[in-house]
Amino acid sequence: MGYRSTALGALYHFLTLFKEDPMKLFGKFAQNAAALWILNVWTLRFNRDTGYRGGDAKNMKEEFAVYGIPENAMYVVGATKVGLATAMLVGNAVPRVTRPASIGLAAFMVGAIGMHIKAGDPVKQYLPALSVFTLATASAVLNGDHREVAPEGQQ
Repeated sequence: MGYRSTALGALYHFLTLFKEDPMKLFGKFAQNAAALWILNVWTLRFNRDTGYRGGDAKNMKEEFAVYGIPENAMYVVGATKVGLATAMLVGNAVPRVTRPASIGLAAFMVGAIGMHIKAGDPVKQYLPALSVFTLATASAVLNGDHREVAPEGQQ
């Protein structure tokens, strides 16, 4: 079974239909998917049981309590994650903010994964954090810093 017959091959073929480099398109997809995922979790799902919360938590406050993190720190973490996710979306118009915001979000997701492991959660419960980490990392790697290179002889 060759590369072209796999789902990845089909995705690659689909992306080549656009005039952009497929990896650049995937980087943009990862950037926006990670940002929207975080905004969803910290706004629409903040007080909801998702099945992915640490321990037996039914909402964000209970989840942070499972990890032994005080409520005020939860708000700082949330504001930072929402800020990074917003910066990643702003990166669609101002590309130079994408990489730092993506790296910051990926670092926070390493912390989230660590908290799940510390709490003894099964992989299913931290699969979303692992997914967002992967998307944010792909965004950081594939989006570059987008600095314009001046033509030779110009500064």
